[in-house]
Amino acid sequence: MPFQAEYIWIDGVKPTPTLRSKTKVMADDEKISVWGFDGSSTEQAGGESSDCVLRPVFSCPDPIRGGKNILVLCDVLQAKDDSPHPTNTRAALAEQAKKYADQEMIYGIEQEYTMLRLDGTPFGFPAPQGPYYCGVGAGRVVGREIIEEHTQACIDAGLMISGTNAEVMPGQWEFQIGPADALTCSDHMYVARWLLQRIAEDYDVVISFAAKPMKGDWNGAGAHTNFSTKAMRNDTNLKAITAACEALSKRVMEHVDHYGDDIASRLTGKHETAPYNKFSYGVSDRGASVRIPWQVGRDGKGYAEDRRPNANVDPYTVTRLILETVCGAA
Repeated sequence: MPFQAEYIWIDGVKPTPTLRSKTKVMADDEKISVWGFDGSSTEQAGGESSDCVLRPVFSCPDPIRGGKNILVLCDVLQAKDDSPHPTNTRAALAEQAKKYADQEMIYGIEQEYTMLRLDGTPFGFPAPQGPYYCGVGAGRVVGREIIEEHTQACIDAGLMISGTNAEVMPGQWEFQIGPADALTCSDHMYVARWLLQRIAEDYDVVISFAAKPMKGDWNGAGAHTNFSTKAMRNDTNLKAITAACEALSKRVMEHVDHYGDDIASRLTGKHETAPYNKFSYGVSDRGASVRIPWQVGRDGKGYAEDRRPNANVDPYTVTRLILETVCGAA
């Protein structure tokens, strides 16, 4: 009995790449393998030599189609020599993950996003900011049917989803992926993003990962990235965690410049953010660049939360930068 494999990849759109996918109908005993696509239609090639290669890197059950159908996440290679395409940020992460494998870095990414109507306005508008964070009840929460369907889809796909909640702005939500190593966390995040957008499509809802979907006195949307090395988890008196924060303090703009488009509009020093061009860290401080959770401060070991990445950040890039900075300084 034939089945469907949905091949998913990241395109070359700037400043924020988007997800693309297409379906391959496969024979019952057929194995997933490399495929191709027209890179001239995804801003990844010119028309004179447009073929790009899709290399499967992760697959899981397709919770939407069900049955034997699968989702296949791919990275992109150049057809001329099978080398990583310039838009392939996963390849660079894989190299660094191998280099620093002995430090056993794990991550958890908190993906915020905003539900928009087709006219571009957020669900729940116009309404003042205030009663929506972790809210319940009509008039306080909108779009819950999409959240419930998405969460179950992630579970059915075997993704490492660890929670969801309504966020501060109306129509804004969050889900979390992890804890897992850099490649697993990032791969699962991209498939979870694809599932969210695919499910919202059935409701005529647009999922926005914009950093500041509504200008003015509203919270932006981030992808707070929690990270922990073996040393941080076996720490005493926050020594390894403090060392990690100090390492991050020496490469502020190298990180911020790659933490997502329009980051300056979100990291203003207001709305639970630190200014984008200044670095700070502290226990239980949501106004710091990096927050050390209160229980970590109490125990003297655990993890830290980089609060700077935007909702539209590339997971492969943010995990790689933290890996290079923290593990490279150890």
